[in-house]
Amino acid sequence: MAKSFSRTDRIAHEIQRELADLLRNEVKDPRVGMVTITAVEVSRDHSHAKVYYTTLGEHSAALSDGLKRAAGFLHSQLFHRLKLRVVPQLHFEYDTSVERGAHLSRLIDEAVGGDS
Repeated sequence: MAKSFSRTDRIAHEIQRELADLLRNEVKDPRVGMVTITAVEVSRDHSHAKVYYTTLGEHSAALSDGLKRAAGFLHSQLFHRLKLRVVPQLHFEYDTSVERGAHLSRLIDEAVGGDS
């Protein structure tokens, strides 16, 4: 059982690395600008992958649309780059953890600043 878990992790890591390269160098859609892939979770049967992303600018519906539209292209490119029989279907989800972390950091700074 641990063996399949580590293989799933390796596949997720490879997908994350390749997607970052593809988004930076191959996707020409202007809606998909400064996107960072923060994590990839691959299902146990390797048929689906949740791709978590964040952006330097504001998150927008246009960005989500751009990623959904590029999913087929990205899937086919991953098929050629990765030596897998089955490449997972990609499902993009905005990662709010970065925003939450920044918000908590501001709250802590305000609380510490208010004590003096």
